[in-house]
Amino acid sequence: MYITCLDLEGVLVPEIWIAFAEASGIPELKRTTRDEPDYDKLMKWRLGILKEHGLGLKEIQDTIAKIDPLPGAKKFLDELRSFTQVIIISDTFSQFATPLMEKLGWPTIFCNSLEVADNGEITGFKMRCEKSKLTTVKALQSIGYETIASGDSYNDLGMILNSKAGFLFRSTDAIKKDYPDLKAYEEYDELLAAIKEAMN
Repeated sequence: MYITCLDLEGVLVPEIWIAFAEASGIPELKRTTRDEPDYDKLMKWRLGILKEHGLGLKEIQDTIAKIDPLPGAKKFLDELRSFTQVIIISDTFSQFATPLMEKLGWPTIFCNSLEVADNGEITGFKMRCEKSKLTTVKALQSIGYETIASGDSYNDLGMILNSKAGFLFRSTDAIKKDYPDLKAYEEYDELLAAIKEAMN
């Protein structure tokens, strides 16, 4: 029995923080897990920038409302879900992800949550568990599932390397160079074929 575990941003939807950096005119917010492997450090840094500019949840949600899934993402996900269980495992937050899940046809997502003050300021964040992607695939394996995983960033490597099959998707040259043994794909058709093959 297989479960395919997918990253969200960069794989199925554009990077939320990059979109918000462009919308808000704050280029520093373009930094993502492709650049910074330490997610805790990255998020604390982001929250500091939001506070400095007086920006809160509403401003980010206004940007997210305009984001559409990457071209072909929903079709890929629909086809994938026709032959295997799929869980999206993301380090994003439920307050960001919900409108995007609607556009993707409500797939299952495991993510984190933001701590938000009454005035809309994001005061902190609550991670579901430590090393959430790796911890989740290990937990799925412990209840009898084989996992197949794909993602694009440093924080996806734990689940990719510890699954029966794991693939990079639209990753960076630096990550591909550091992990030459991992198959890397750029197109949904290629990833779909690789997942099907891994299940046989």
